[in-house]
Amino acid sequence: MRLTREKVIQLSHQIAAAIEDLDEVEIFEELNTVRQGIVKVLTDLLMEEEKIEEGVRQHIASQKRTIPEGSEEWDILFEKYYAEALRKLGITLAPPPRA
Repeated sequence: MRLTREKVIQLSHQIAAAIEDLDEVEIFEELNTVRQGIVKVLTDLLMEEEKIEEGVRQHIASQKRTIPEGSEEWDILFEKYYAEALRKLGITLAPPPRA
């Protein structure tokens, strides 16, 4: 998981506060219950992301020739395979901004 548990909890507080401030949303649960649900969703998403990244790393490692991690080719393949894995889940990434 790229984010620490403390960071996930901090984000959950910010998200719960933002939801509470919305006039369009009425919360019927205790705010702490909502926040705990947010923590679970964020943690599950981060764990899923780790699984996807590990699958992409294995895909790159299974190539016929060795591609050193950190090389330009490895980075390009990682981005390509990662985007493909997300697309299979119905998630599309916006292209990175060009400098």
